[in-house]
Amino acid sequence: MGKKLKVVKEKIEIGKEYSIEDAINLIKESSYGKFDETIDLTVNLGIDPRKSEQMVRGTVVLPHGIGKKVRVLVFAKGEKEKEATDAGADFVGAEDLIEKISKGWLDFDKAVATPDVMGIVGKMGKILGPRGLMPNPKLGTVTFDIARAVKEIKAGKVEYKAEKAGILHVPVGKVSFDTQKLIDNTKTVIASIVKAKPAASKGKYLKKISVSSTMGPGIAVDIASLGKGV
Repeated sequence: MGKKLKVVKEKIEIGKEYSIEDAINLIKESSYGKFDETIDLTVNLGIDPRKSEQMVRGTVVLPHGIGKKVRVLVFAKGEKEKEATDAGADFVGAEDLIEKISKGWLDFDKAVATPDVMGIVGKMGKILGPRGLMPNPKLGTVTFDIARAVKEIKAGKVEYKAEKAGILHVPVGKVSFDTQKLIDNTKTVIASIVKAKPAASKGKYLKKISVSSTMGPGIAVDIASLGKGV
């Protein structure tokens, strides 16, 4: 363990669950990275994601964004190309982009597509899928409402999906954000996860919640500090 990380860990009381405000302040005070670290939210859910009816997956727009520029690529033709460009998309096209990607170009963070071009976009599944870049109608990235999709992503739309152990990870901002903005973002994500609770999930749904910075350890959060309805 590095000296800096050891100092940070000494500030955290083992076994204690901190209020969301205290946890975030502790992260901000303890951050030692030479860059603006991302703060991640980790949620342990009372589900069995191996059963399709208990899978938790969704998207949510953070009220204060995620603190970085997101490069959005849009697969579209005709009028939808102009709509995408006007909405702020960084790359717009169809066959031309497919060709670039097939040659190894992947300089974008999110991809959106209109339904009518998914026939050709689907051919890139083996490249885009493993990297989480494949447009998906369930996540709102396969749509004719291109302008809305692009603007939401640019504004701070994040995705979440439970892993095999029922745990999901979601970025909620940067260490440089004001504490209240990070609290707002965190509560917004939690509210979305609660709303996405599967009917088949029994018992305690939100089992454990923690927050951490890119370089720092996880800090347990008192679920009650997140407010009513959580």
